[in-house]
Amino acid sequence: MLNRESVLRLLDRALLGAALLLVLLLLGVNAARAAEIVPSLGMTRAVDGDDQTKISGGLALRTNLAPLLMTEIGASYRNDEFFGGDLNVRQWPLTASLYVTPVPSLYAGGGVGWYHTTFDYAESTGLPNSTDEKFGVHLGGGLQIPLAPAVAIDLGGRYVFMQKQESPLIPEKFNPDFWTTSVGLAIKF
Repeated sequence: MLNRESVLRLLDRALLGAALLLVLLLLGVNAARAAEIVPSLGMTRAVDGDDQTKISGGLALRTNLAPLLMTEIGASYRNDEFFGGDLNVRQWPLTASLYVTPVPSLYAGGGVGWYHTTFDYAESTGLPNSTDEKFGVHLGGGLQIPLAPAVAIDLGGRYVFMQKQESPLIPEKFNPDFWTTSVGLAIKF
């Protein structure tokens, strides 16, 4: 028969075993959820822009949230012209994304972004330059092609939905939505 002291020892051992198991599981999950950094170069094109594809650059940090979910925090730089070059729009987007990864090399999903935007007007317009911040939403996905155990080529694309912008130029509103494609080097660490 078990006395009170024996029961307490069993409970202590069970709690110690459970704590050790939890620590080992967390260490295993941490190792399985290796993060990756993805520097990239891309091409962007504004929906209402001057029909020019521009070069952009970016940097993203990704990690696995769960077995089929990946998160991404990213920053980039892009530049577009509107109204025949009378307006130059420079953006520094900071984005957060959630992607579904049905197989390790494919991902698709969306997210939100904070778009720090500078409007540079041509001197001939007589309009002052300005800067503002807007929020946007994006949908996209990509493919990773492994090169080595910790390195892969990352091919991605996304479409960004933004609120219509007002401008003192005619027409007074323009659609700042844009698409972007990129090629990057995903480095796992």
